[in-house]
Order: sequence, then C-alpha cells, then structure tokens
Amino acid sequence: MQVYGPLMVEHRVVERVIRALQVQYERMVAGERVDLATLEECIDFLRVYGDRTHHGKEEDILFRWLSNRPLTLAHRAVLEELFEEHDLSRRVLGDLAEAGRLHREGDASSTAVILSSLETLVALYPRHIEKEDRVFFPVAPAYLRENEVEAVLAEFREFDRLMIHEKYRAVAKDVSARAARPAP
Repeated sequence: MQVYGPLMVEHRVVERVIRALQVQYERMVAGERVDLATLEECIDFLRVYGDRTHHGKEEDILFRWLSNRPLTLAHRAVLEELFEEHDLSRRVLGDLAEAGRLHREGDASSTAVILSSLETLVALYPRHIEKEDRVFFPVAPAYLRENEVEAVLAEFREFDRLMIHEKYRAVAKDVSARAARPAP
C-alpha cells in the first residue's frame, strides 16, 4: 500500500461533509435559516475526524517523517502551506463553532460569521485536499525507504486504533444524506 493511501481514503469521507457544508452555505445565501444541528455535527466531525484524526496522522506521523528529509525547496514550500492550511481550518472552525453557539443563544449578528466561515471552509478544503492528493502525496514515497513506509503505515494503524472512525463515518453519511434532501 502507498504511504498516502489511508489519507486519501479519509479525504473522500471529509469531502462528503464539506459538500454538506456547501449545501448549508447555499441555502443560507438563498435566505434559509441555519440548520444548527447539522452545522454542529459538521463542526464536531471536522474537529475530531478531519483535524484530530486525519490531520493528526498527516502532521504527527507522515509530515514528521518527511520534515527531516532533504525535500526540494518546492516540496518544502508545499509542506509548509499544508501546515498553514491546517491551522487556518482550525481557526475558522473555532470561529464557526462560536458563531453557532451565539446563534443558538439568539444572536442574529452571528449569521454573518457563520456565512463567512462556511464560505472559507468550502473553498479551502477542496483546494487543500487536491494539493495533498495530486501534488504532495505522490512525491512523499520518494523521500522514504520501503521499511520507513511500513513504519509510517504501522503508526497510522496504531493511531487509528485509538480513534473512533465508525462514529464519524456515520456522521458523514447522516449529514450528507440530510443535505441531499430538499429543504423543509
């Protein structure tokens, strides 16, 4: 298995939730009210599965292995961009979570922050995933020996053993199914 294979599988799960956020954004732009339940599930999903689980494997395992390698300047620049984009997504998710909380408490002004945060996330994630899938991941194996690829994959498996993938795959399925239904 390629060292990046498990990460690309996770990207497909994350994309389902991003599509649900895109639908939420479009509905809000069209004048519909925010669906706080779906929004909160998506935030939880992106924080736990997208960031802690997925970005955790990228940053704490694969990128750690690669950061000590003699990457080309171009590859090092992409690696730094990926870290920056992970940080941006964390900040925006924090803003979105706070705006959702305020909205639940009746603060109508929070709608603008929700819209802005959703717009940022639905633009960021597809570009970020494409950069990893098509630019960075394919070159990563060139910087690792075969036994190191096996070590990275073993670390991924151990990392996953400690996480709760099934819950968040179910969340992705649920919110994407709700997004596919017509608005009430």
